[in-house]
Amino acid sequence: MLICPTCGQENPEGFRFCGACAAPLAEELPAPRDERKVVSVVFCDLVGSTARAERMDPEDVRVMLSRYHGRVRYELERFGGTVEKFIGDAVMALFGAPVAHEDDPERAVRAALAIREWASEERLQVRVGITTGEALVALAARPAAGEGMASGDVVNTAARLQSAAPVNGILVDRTTQRATARVVEYGEELPVAAKGKAEAVPVWEVRQARSRVQVERGSRAPLMGRERELEVLLAALRRVREDREPQLVTLVGVPGIGKSRLVLELFQAIESGGELTFWRQGRSPAYGEEVSFWAFGEVVKAQAGILETDDGARTEEKLREAIAALVSDAADAQWLERHLRPLVGLEGGRRRLRPARRGVRRLASFPGSARGAATPGARARRPPLRRRWAA
Repeated sequence: MLICPTCGQENPEGFRFCGACAAPLAEELPAPRDERKVVSVVFCDLVGSTARAERMDPEDVRVMLSRYHGRVRYELERFGGTVEKFIGDAVMALFGAPVAHEDDPERAVRAALAIREWASEERLQVRVGITTGEALVALAARPAAGEGMASGDVVNTAARLQSAAPVNGILVDRTTQRATARVVEYGEELPVAAKGKAEAVPVWEVRQARSRVQVERGSRAPLMGRERELEVLLAALRRVREDREPQLVTLVGVPGIGKSRLVLELFQAIESGGELTFWRQGRSPAYGEEVSFWAFGEVVKAQAGILETDDGARTEEKLREAIAALVSDAADAQWLERHLRPLVGLEGGRRRLRPARRGVRRLASFPGSARGAATPGARARRPPLRRRWAA
């Protein structure tokens, strides 16, 4: 006799559904699905939490760990990662499962840098280990329910690198370092004697992230089949030089179709044109918040020579000098500075981490923007700018 779990009705043997309410009598569990995936594993641990908890009230400890876990989860998920588990004050996350991206190793490193930056602001210390490699991923796993998602040597090695990392240090393995060498600055190679490993594991310590925008100076093969698209870009360039007015060209295409190559061809045409031209590029990352105008913010920073290491006062000084070099009218200069401040991370006298949106929305009504004629002084002194907007 089978008892319906929904209504309690007794049903004869062999019934798959309840004769009274039609509810299924035996839940059919889906067959487990496993898949081999290349993932980047992040292990992050809070340093000194045991000693700190010994001197704190249990409620204060819970508050501290809740804030720590919440912020670490936020940063990991902001860059596209999946938090698999919390182990005390340690956090494990995956990049590349269940959703894979072409830049998962870079996302993992940038998330670790964001966690370290936040921890330093909160006067906390962390250790982070990152590895990239093949793992067996359980596609039906539920991390929120505490079910493990990935298994393999790459997971164990990440935990060992985290244990070997210095305080506030981020260690990565060879695969991660190779995948991110162009966008992340590393220290010298170091061998780490990891527990359970027959040989020392070569690791690199993360120093800082490089700019996302890079210009390739040469191509390995001639451009084929894109003459018409290239002519559109060159025609827009000629109109900018002749009319001294901005031109907007939107280039849309699937990954790998040659968008970056066309931009490279435009850059080479400018470089060989014999006319002094300022080239500014910006790129909006595919992750994070408030990134719609990130590319424009990078263009402004490049024009003003603002570095990521500049503090608020130095950033404000550079922005003011750059505007003064292009705009002669004092009122226009003040208006422009007020609305460009959010783009370079200045808001209310303090430097923020992300460019805000409203500065760009208001900029469209500026007399020297694309929607209106520039002031005579600004028009005479403004160099032609070529901007690349890439998502």
